[in-house]
Amino acid sequence: MQESIKPPVEVRYKEELEALKATDTGNRPANWQMSPKAVRTFILGSPRPIIYEGKEYRIEKKYFGNDALIERCIITLAGNRGLMLVGEPGTAKTMLSELLSAAISGVSTNTIQGTAGTTEDMIKYSWNYALLLAKGPSREALVPSPLYVGMEKGILTRFEEITRTPAEIQDSLISVLSDKVLNVPELGDEGLLFACQGFNVIGTANTRDKGVNEMSSALKRRFNFETVTPVREAALEKQIIINEVDKLAKESGIRMEPDEDVAELLASTYHELREGISSYGHRIDKPAAVMSTAEAVSVYYQTMLTGYYYKEGRMDVDCLVQNLVGAISKENKEDLEKVKGYFNTVIKDKSGKEGGLWKQYYEARKWLK
Repeated sequence: MQESIKPPVEVRYKEELEALKATDTGNRPANWQMSPKAVRTFILGSPRPIIYEGKEYRIEKKYFGNDALIERCIITLAGNRGLMLVGEPGTAKTMLSELLSAAISGVSTNTIQGTAGTTEDMIKYSWNYALLLAKGPSREALVPSPLYVGMEKGILTRFEEITRTPAEIQDSLISVLSDKVLNVPELGDEGLLFACQGFNVIGTANTRDKGVNEMSSALKRRFNFETVTPVREAALEKQIIINEVDKLAKESGIRMEPDEDVAELLASTYHELREGISSYGHRIDKPAAVMSTAEAVSVYYQTMLTGYYYKEGRMDVDCLVQNLVGAISKENKEDLEKVKGYFNTVIKDKSGKEGGLWKQYYEARKWLK
């Protein structure tokens, strides 16, 4: 059987999850796969390996950011309110919701994807109309939504990009989050579905979508909000780029190690453009484009693929700048002028003082067209 392009979290980290569950001695909420302590360890890693069946399992750190945020998220999901992760695009909100779902419920794919076309049927339930016509309303004819599945099985339901969904559709969650019951009128007396222990909802919302379909105050009160902020340290951003690209390369069969020097160069660029100030104290005009770590990973990975297939396994700085141009200019062409200004000041200065790769980077400014 062919391997999937992106295996779900519970498959990718199957051995880690099994080792944690088997050795977990903490207090475990009803229907959780493991205790909050073990969930925290799965996401934030462990300094010491776990011994299970005579074998050592190293639990790697998967989320780089505010550790206290992770603890608050886990405690929220152990309670009776939903969890809403908000923040700029590319701040790993989706990844965090997947990690939480895999550790707590053993499945990360019970997901509603919010779009302008999301309907109430996609959130609650719909019908197999052939069976509906043949047998009438019945559980057999009902097609459960991820929300229905989550309530029926007592597992987490992820709701991605909730503010992309029309407000009146979002509000269909209010009664479910309040009373933990879903009514299917067509099934009569048997149409009440009471949520099993372990059910909850993790939502994500981009702050750049604020005002598109603003959540009602009634729905907001059903969630605890946690803001996921961008990475504030260039060194940490470099490490994230290396880790994520290494995973992508292995999943794609790319036999090429990430170049740490190029990762440092790219992390520094994204960090300085996002913060509006360089490590040398230059003031920089910040682009309007999303300068997220996720975008930096994409730019680096595209450059790695080019190096693997066309450059005999060598990272090419010209290609890096070309991919950077594509990432930055896709939203606003005026951002290119800001990046040109950044190269003509900050990168020029670093080129003169540090030489080497920074000099190559500065010379590649010819692609900023």
